[in-house]
Amino acid sequence: MDEPLERHSAMAGTFSSSTQPAKPFVKAFVHSSEPISRATSPGLACGEHEQEDNKKRYRPRTFDYFRLLPFPVEDESYRDAALNRLLKNLYISIMAEDFAPGALHWTRELTGWLNLKFEMTRELRARLTQLYYHLALAPGLDGNTADRFAKMVITLTRKKHYLKPGEDLTLDWRPLWKEIKALVLPSECGAHQSMRRRSQKHIVKLCLHCNSYFDPRERKAILDEVLPYFSTSAISNAYIVVNILNHILPTTPAPPTEPLSQPADYLPTFFHLWSLMARSKAFDICFIDMFSRMARDYLTCTHVPFTEHGIFTREQSDLVFTAILRLTEIPVGQANSPYTSLDVASGLGMYLEKDRKKHPVSYMVARWIAHSLSPMCLKAESSILSSLEGLLESIDTFFHPSNQGSWTSFLAQLTFYLTDIFVSRWNRENSGELEVPEERKITPELKKRFVMALREVTFMGIFSKGSKVVNYYYSTLQGLAFLEPDLILPGALQRFYPSLQGLVEVHRTTASLCGLQMIANIMSKQKGYRCHITALLALALPGIDANDLGKTQYTLNFIQAVAYSIPFVELAEEEKAGVAIEWVQREMARMEEEGQDVKICYREELTDEDEAEILRSSTAGLGQFVLALLGKVFALLENLPDSSHLRTGSPEDNVINTLPAALTPLFASLSPKLFDMALEKLAEFVSSHVIHQARDAMAWICSAMCKVNPEKTLKVFIPMLIRNIRSEIDDNGAASDRSSGTEILPRDRALVWYVSMLSMCVVHVGDEVLKYKRELFDIAEYMQEKCRGLPTIHVSNYVHHLLLNLTHTYPIDNALYEPDVIARGLDIQDWGAITDPAKLTIRWHRPSHAEIEFAVELFESQASGAARRLEQLMSDDPPVSRKGKNKEWSDELSRSLTAIRLIISGIATLFDPRRASGEVVNGDADPIQKDADGDAMMEEDDDPLAEVADDEELKRQFQYPAGYPLRPNDPLYDRIHKLREDIGEQLSKTHAFLNANQEDDVACFTALYAAYRTWITDVGIERSAHPLERLLRLYKADISPFKISGLRKQYPRPLLIKRADAYQLQRVKYNAAYRKKSKLDERLLMDLAESCTSTYSDVRRVAQGAQDSSLKVLIASRPLVIPVILEKFREALEKNDHDRIKGAMYTLLFTSLIKTVQRDWRYAPDLMRLYIQTAAVDKSSIQNLGSSALYQLIDFGKPFEHLIIFDRELVETIRPSDDDCSAIIQRRHDFIKTRRAQVEEKKASLGLELTKLAKDSHWRIANRCTIFALNMSLRFDRLAPPEFVDLVANGVNDTHPSLRANYLSAFTALFTAIDMRAVYGHDYRNYLLEQDIDENRIEVPVQADDPEAWTQKFLAQFGQYDEPEYFVDSDFPGWLVWGKTFLAWRGKPKPFLAYDEVEDAVRTQIGQIITKQWFAQCFEYLKQEPRDQNSDRFRMQNVILLSHVFDLMYYGKTVATLKDVIELVKEVYGDGSDRNQHRATAEILAALLSGSIDDPKEMRDQVWAFAAPMLLKVIDTDINPENLHYWATCLHVVIDGKDPRRSRELTEKLEAFRLDMNSNAAFKESSKLQLIEFIISDAGWHFRHEKPILEDCLAHIDHPYKAVRESIGRIIATIYRTRYHESFRDVTTLLEKNKAASSLGLAPYQPTEEFAATIRDVFDRLEKWRCERTPGQQTPSSYTSGAKTVLIWLDSMLSSQECIQLVPFFHDPFVDALLHMMDVKEDPELMKLAYHVYRHLPNIPFRAGADGADDAFLQALIRVGKTASSWHQRLRALVNMQVVYFRRLFLMGPRQREMLFDAVGDMLADPQLEVRDCAAATLAGMIRCSPRAIRDPIIYALKERFEKQLKDNPMPKRRRAGPGAPNAASGTETPAEVQRQIVRRHAAVLGLGALVEAFPYATPPPRWMPEVLAHLATRAASDPGVVGKATKGILAEFKKTRQDSWGVDQKYFTSEQLEDLEGVLWKSYFA
Repeated sequence: MDEPLERHSAMAGTFSSSTQPAKPFVKAFVHSSEPISRATSPGLACGEHEQEDNKKRYRPRTFDYFRLLPFPVEDESYRDAALNRLLKNLYISIMAEDFAPGALHWTRELTGWLNLKFEMTRELRARLTQLYYHLALAPGLDGNTADRFAKMVITLTRKKHYLKPGEDLTLDWRPLWKEIKALVLPSECGAHQSMRRRSQKHIVKLCLHCNSYFDPRERKAILDEVLPYFSTSAISNAYIVVNILNHILPTTPAPPTEPLSQPADYLPTFFHLWSLMARSKAFDICFIDMFSRMARDYLTCTHVPFTEHGIFTREQSDLVFTAILRLTEIPVGQANSPYTSLDVASGLGMYLEKDRKKHPVSYMVARWIAHSLSPMCLKAESSILSSLEGLLESIDTFFHPSNQGSWTSFLAQLTFYLTDIFVSRWNRENSGELEVPEERKITPELKKRFVMALREVTFMGIFSKGSKVVNYYYSTLQGLAFLEPDLILPGALQRFYPSLQGLVEVHRTTASLCGLQMIANIMSKQKGYRCHITALLALALPGIDANDLGKTQYTLNFIQAVAYSIPFVELAEEEKAGVAIEWVQREMARMEEEGQDVKICYREELTDEDEAEILRSSTAGLGQFVLALLGKVFALLENLPDSSHLRTGSPEDNVINTLPAALTPLFASLSPKLFDMALEKLAEFVSSHVIHQARDAMAWICSAMCKVNPEKTLKVFIPMLIRNIRSEIDDNGAASDRSSGTEILPRDRALVWYVSMLSMCVVHVGDEVLKYKRELFDIAEYMQEKCRGLPTIHVSNYVHHLLLNLTHTYPIDNALYEPDVIARGLDIQDWGAITDPAKLTIRWHRPSHAEIEFAVELFESQASGAARRLEQLMSDDPPVSRKGKNKEWSDELSRSLTAIRLIISGIATLFDPRRASGEVVNGDADPIQKDADGDAMMEEDDDPLAEVADDEELKRQFQYPAGYPLRPNDPLYDRIHKLREDIGEQLSKTHAFLNANQEDDVACFTALYAAYRTWITDVGIERSAHPLERLLRLYKADISPFKISGLRKQYPRPLLIKRADAYQLQRVKYNAAYRKKSKLDERLLMDLAESCTSTYSDVRRVAQGAQDSSLKVLIASRPLVIPVILEKFREALEKNDHDRIKGAMYTLLFTSLIKTVQRDWRYAPDLMRLYIQTAAVDKSSIQNLGSSALYQLIDFGKPFEHLIIFDRELVETIRPSDDDCSAIIQRRHDFIKTRRAQVEEKKASLGLELTKLAKDSHWRIANRCTIFALNMSLRFDRLAPPEFVDLVANGVNDTHPSLRANYLSAFTALFTAIDMRAVYGHDYRNYLLEQDIDENRIEVPVQADDPEAWTQKFLAQFGQYDEPEYFVDSDFPGWLVWGKTFLAWRGKPKPFLAYDEVEDAVRTQIGQIITKQWFAQCFEYLKQEPRDQNSDRFRMQNVILLSHVFDLMYYGKTVATLKDVIELVKEVYGDGSDRNQHRATAEILAALLSGSIDDPKEMRDQVWAFAAPMLLKVIDTDINPENLHYWATCLHVVIDGKDPRRSRELTEKLEAFRLDMNSNAAFKESSKLQLIEFIISDAGWHFRHEKPILEDCLAHIDHPYKAVRESIGRIIATIYRTRYHESFRDVTTLLEKNKAASSLGLAPYQPTEEFAATIRDVFDRLEKWRCERTPGQQTPSSYTSGAKTVLIWLDSMLSSQECIQLVPFFHDPFVDALLHMMDVKEDPELMKLAYHVYRHLPNIPFRAGADGADDAFLQALIRVGKTASSWHQRLRALVNMQVVYFRRLFLMGPRQREMLFDAVGDMLADPQLEVRDCAAATLAGMIRCSPRAIRDPIIYALKERFEKQLKDNPMPKRRRAGPGAPNAASGTETPAEVQRQIVRRHAAVLGLGALVEAFPYATPPPRWMPEVLAHLATRAASDPGVVGKATKGILAEFKKTRQDSWGVDQKYFTSEQLEDLEGVLWKSYFA
């Protein structure tokens, strides 16, 4: 994938505050640092970077991570040394076959190394990629491991600027093809291979990433390999092949010398394949995907001709645009969808479908269009660009916010991706990163036209209602404004100004604010437009409003975007403000005047001096703005609801989060003067107000202020806050007594307010706090001493913040500009200026010695204070009674614990992970650790049963400098670690005390375990706060308004600083990821383990959470806690203590322990035994837990990988050069072999134990035993122990149904294992290499020198049932092309006897169990009444098992014989009166027939001699509606996917069936036909006896019974569908013939003479019958019956892929015949069916100009519309005209278009009113969906025509007949003439109305519209009758759709026109 689709840049921005949780670590990094992974060839590195970089990457890094760190980092050589040791260990692990955990651990370390932004050489990267690619596909490797290796391939190749396809890396497609083939073409691979398949997700992912690295020279080879599998006879093969091509076919250019490898050679064939599967959405998507990747990859290729259609031809590009139009799924008139349900039949092709969410179709479409554009498009009249413009113009009404539907998000995404890819291409062409030939580069003219094409729809889209949709449009707006500010910004401002002034509805205001946020940065750089910014800010202010929080948030986002773009510095005096105000008002007036098409170009209109003056003047009001803004914010905070009731993610919460984000950059960009003003206002507010519910928000704002300038702010805030805190405590008695509960008392609120402000003022402000050291220290002591109750938590929080500030490393630099720029003074050239990442400098805060001393002192005093309180509370004489009823004691204790937790996490960065692990560290604090023998082997566990610790737990081998501030020989170092240990001891004591005295005190336990978790995890980094993830999430949200595709990190300076901070944190986090455990850690873990099974569920839950977090940090801690918990589990089960059982189950099975327990065979057996015991506990919650855990455990005990085949040569490429590792490898390998052996031994014995347990236990227990015994007992080398065989063979007839089902699947697995072992020659290696022995499989060579003759001969065999030489089961050989050979099976199979003694022993043992009695019992159960409706179906699992058992019987191994079985089957069937008898018999017969089908002839014939006649007899006599589906499935199982000659007895008999017109057993007739249909479709084109069946069906199309008719119709369709095949000689011929035919390849499905004759004959018969039928006849006639049969047949053909075959018959006879059928009022079913088929016609994708079929079809429609006698028929002709017009928009010639418009125009004057109305609607629709170039001339022509018609046909005058006046004197005016005149007049009115209605949303109205409306109002509105009514209707409709926009629209009418309109509609509206 070229651009990862995660980056919907707007998404994050517009909803920045509700950002999603951060992505997984690696991913977040990859995307945040490089916005796009690049396609095609990246630009070369800049010259100044030394040679070194060029070996590593093609494009130098934009951001210099190492230079910007505040501490010195390791040098290049250290990184390389680390890499070499990594690779050495990786090499050892792989060679020793230690994949998991060994190789996985080193793979993870390697990922870590790469994530730290270290670089390896390209050549090494390519070697590693080859290695991982090979390993990911190595046979025998465990699936999870392979998945991780595949991820590594993706990580290494993710960005193309490391490895260029072809130059640096070429991968081999064949290993991947082998995997795919096994997945989707199982019949082509060895037997039983599906068991060891990789997951399909893993394969598909690999394909997506690797196909660009496959060699394009191999393209022909891939086609040769894959295309022979294509066939539409078994339709899933078509899906499979095309999906495979889409996944593995490289789309990159091949050298010009390669034969048949250029687009012109293979594209025609692709278009041909596409047309073979019409009406399938999946095919449309697949081909557009392929073509779009080709367009991208060929853009830079010079030897392929490139035209205005890219590398495609005009015909091809028109076809693709037609498909795009289909994909939008826009509804037209009354048409149904252009797609049918074909895709349901994609079969295994589904596995290879791309996920539509990750790969949106709209993205593929946009990629195809954007990469095919070039300046050549500008001159040509038809080009990709003109088609794009046409596409958007023809569907523009569907972009309108009022017109929403299923198409909305597709169109939104399409506009977004088009812009995004175009912008990216423009930027990369300009930077030279994309090397495009000069004549293809985007030119300014092309860019302009592209922006013009998208402009209108984007302006409509930004006002959409759906939040997801509208985000796409905001980003589009940003991209377009970036490309062409002069085309976009005027229109944007013209729309946004009125919305901000509140002249339109609220929704438009929020949309405008979001739009402004996205373009603010671009505006700030553009001359003239930037003068609007301050005016816009002022207008946006009212948006901050507590009543509309959504709007408030968008306003703040806009202010934030502006603050990041301009300095808030007043560059002019207050008096000068007038210049700007006047100018802006003039501009606004001008925009209002000129309306939406306003054209502004400040570059030419304003001189630089004028612009500078206006801009300076516009800044004069900034001071007032800032004060007004703060006023608004304070008002907002005063009105916020109380925060304790808020849920996260609520609007209030979002606003509170957005405030600091918006105000930080604002404060940072204020000039000193404005800053002082703001500070004064803020300080005054804080000291005089207490707004309890806005406490946090206010604290954040103070913090934003303090960060910007600590010196000024702290001087104001600290003394004031401390003074107020003391006065609250001393004078108001705040927090003077203990309170319980969660509400803060009103008396304490002011205190809490001030403490919160203080705590946020002292964080991230650097060493400025040292000036106030005493005051801060004293107030902390004072508050801890005096305060009681809830406020104490806020006090602890203050200490926490102060510690963070003193000990962390962070940047204290928020300025928008570099210090030297600020020093020189800011002026207008700094507006929108961007800091170059290369010149960035950062002011960091590093903890100084004084700060650390202060921190330690504070830590000591606070920690010992809290510890003292704990001591007192737990003493014999606590200060608070433990008995008190209001939980005061517990509150006090938990608050002290909370204080401890906060203090520890505050000082976490000073703890050294190594010292915390109990190591003695001396010397320097950042030593680079080297192991003694220099070889970082795993700590080898002495006990081979232990799964060598999970790979995540192995120690990090390398530390990289991360700025740890202390040295081990510093006295402070010892002091803090000592203090930490004391706290740990204290916590453990508290735990013991609580367990003894307060076991039910949940609150205390919760606080205690939170402290435990922090104590263990927060070492070296404050892990519990997730600092890195939070920072990255904010960073991603902040950059979104500045992110432009194809530009690198052009972000405001504060955001670049954030990025550097994130990298610094990442290094800290890397070092503190894992640590070893000390003695104290172990004690605390034991405490937690104990509480994990507490009786109180709340305590358990907290303990489990804390334990899980702790285990992730401490290496090898899991084996420590597992035995403890297992022991508790055992006790709980013995005592039947339900709560503790639940605790243990949760802890072991639902936390991260489960992985370890399953793999560590010291504990696994115990866990299993206990788990099985829980099945007997009688409590539903425990039963539910047990069943949900089953899924986690389902693979428990399966064999470990015991043989992995990989290419050792490849691994040698990473072998360390310096030393020999063979001894280590040998040692490790032996250890692994021992481990495998011992673990297998354990499994075998546990398997036996469970087998015995299952024999006589309760069914619940037995059920679990069977599942796991099977996993542990069944092995390739020894099959299964006799006890197990006994258990399952007899268990199949167990009395309990669910046990039966389990044993059944186990027994089947056993049979499969025997087969598998025998087929692969008893050798596992053969199995992995897929080398099976099958004597019956043969390869038949193809002699296709004369493909016609060979194909005929091949097909003729299928017609002869006697003595075939071979059977062909697959459907694809030769359907599309002949390969060199194909697989077939012997005509006379040999018996399979290759069993060895192991297999024979088991077979004999089973044979002894299978007696007649066994069968009788088994059949009895099959016949049982099913438990519910769902299980009442033909059950495949029974058939599979029975066929295995029967197989044993045929070979004479069983006690029972075939004779016994035959007797039993007859008994089972009995009299066949009960459906259960039928079901059981169908299953048994299916097993007998399908199981023996490929046995030696004598065996097969014995079985078939009994079973086939029985099956046929049932079909003949006993079939009824309730058992038909069993027998149909039975037949299907026997014949599907098999050569029809294999089941000749059935085929011959069934195909001989003929219809009997006199039979009245309709059901029997139709069900037999259904079975014949099965036979034909299962055999496909191999079915050769179709002639008599077809003749029989065609002769009886007028059958009286509906069910029979439907079957006949379907059979005829099926026969014709399966007659088609192409059978080219080979792929080369296929390519050449298609190329020779046309750029679209050969037209498929040409009807044969014979077919044409049949169609004519059938329709002639229908016509004859129609004439014979008396009109109005109520009873069925031959005509109505025959017509229905034909309609079913047509419906079936038209909705499947071969619909094109019928195109030549559309115009004659279909159209007329269908219209006649719709006129049979007496038979509604016939009318409905005919209409349904009729509506299919315009949806059929026939080719343009293919023998004029489309012309003829249009003419037929027009003929009917103009001349048919029945008005219903004329009406229906119209319905299809519009659909045809829309579907073929890109394929229609001007002549056809003209024909249609003329016809519809003429039909406006139809005598029948309904037809006239419909014609008007059709005309409006056709005008609406025409591209502008076509639309405009037509509109003017029609307008003139209808106005003239209106004039020429005045309303006839009514004459009063005077007394005695002779009536005849009127002469010509006969009533008929009057009527005609009125009709013509009505037609003209409708025509003009259609023009108006074609543009319901166009605002402002097109130029001609006011004139037309006024014309109607004055000329026709006052007419009586239909004319006047129609006119008024048109005007009223116009008024209704314009209600919202009338304010704008009315300016486009002259006052006379408005008056004319007023005359018709009431006055007040138009006034």
